[in-house]
Amino acid sequence: MAQHLQREIEQLKKKILALGATVEDSVYKAVRSLQYRDADLAKMVIAGDAVIDQAEVDLEEDCLKILALHQPVAIDLRFIVAVLKINNDLERIGDLAGHIAERTVFLNASVDAAAPFDLSLLAEKTQVMVKQSLDSLVNLDAAMARQVCRMDEEVDALHRETFDLVKSAIRTRPEHMDALVTYLSVSRYLERIADHATNIAEDAIYMIEGVIARHRDQSPD
Repeated sequence: MAQHLQREIEQLKKKILALGATVEDSVYKAVRSLQYRDADLAKMVIAGDAVIDQAEVDLEEDCLKILALHQPVAIDLRFIVAVLKINNDLERIGDLAGHIAERTVFLNASVDAAAPFDLSLLAEKTQVMVKQSLDSLVNLDAAMARQVCRMDEEVDALHRETFDLVKSAIRTRPEHMDALVTYLSVSRYLERIADHATNIAEDAIYMIEGVIARHRDQSPD
């Protein structure tokens, strides 16, 4: 029975890592579609969201089946609980990548207006957070996970700056208001992706150390 449980846990690990890779790629393509105004790439991201949704459902069902059949304890239970939570965050990141891709399609059909903030910097920091949160999970690296949590404050600060820059741009270029508001929504989506990456990092810490990291100082003891 114990060997069967370990085999199923190994399968869970492979599936959550595969889903993580798919979601990371979706975020990368969504950002790239916006930066290069690539509507075809954006539509590919939007279409791919259904695959992520189905993978999330399948993983949740696998976790619940293992809990019901094997009643795992200690580190095995901790792993399954972490996978359930990370699974949900990955699905939400996939949704947000789809929203960014939808904004690309909208911007391509609207008045041409440049982003009034450094979109590349915000996108780069967010993508690094997603990658490192998943790497911390794969490598059982609590220090890297804590670094992701600290980076979230940087992304929050950039988003606040974006809000002020967009307000100023609307005052000087009111004819571009729809496009500018769309850029603001993209900034918000990236900020939310960073929040979910932080959740994944916190769940990685929980899985590694058995410590619930939410609402705690992320500095190591």
